[in-house]
Parts: sequence; C-alpha cells; structure tokens
Amino acid sequence: MKIVALGSRAFVSGFMLSGVNGIQVSSSPEALQQIQSLVNDKEIGLVLISNDISSDISDQITDIRSEHPIPLIYEIPAPGTKAESVDYRELIKKVLKM
Repeated sequence: MKIVALGSRAFVSGFMLSGVNGIQVSSSPEALQQIQSLVNDKEIGLVLISNDISSDISDQITDIRSEHPIPLIYEIPAPGTKAESVDYRELIKKVLKM
C-alpha cells in the first residue's frame, strides 16, 4: 500500500524527500477533492494531510473516514505550527455514529 501526503509545498516536499508521494494543495476545498479521489484508489493505504489545510474540512474528513476505513486519513501538524491535542475518543464516536 502507498502513502500520500497532502498539504503545502513545504509539507509535501518534506515527505517526498523520504520517498512518500505528495500532492500540493493550496486550499481546503482542493484538499477535499483530492481526498475524495484518493479513497477510490485501492493502492493508497494512508493519506497524511497537514492540519492547517484540514482544519476547515474536518467534518467532511470524518464523514469520509466513516464511509472508507481505508485509506487511513491522518492529520499532521504543518511545518511551523504547534501540535494540538486530539481527542481520539470523540473522533471515534463521530465516526461510529455515521
């Protein structure tokens, strides 16, 4: 299975240096469109998205997670931002309610 990184140029470039495929996006709607196309690709197992892009579309990402358990969509702090705590219990509850 493949890994794909979605985010700004700096975010994607960092992952591409380690051999991970990346797609540069400049807005949340563009990222959502890319995620919707990636969930239909059976070779993709993990999508890493920068949290600065995903913050505006977190509800839509939760909906996608509930419909498509694979690929796993994981939000990562963007370069230069602080890591925020994530309430994984609440996230799982949201996914399971769908």
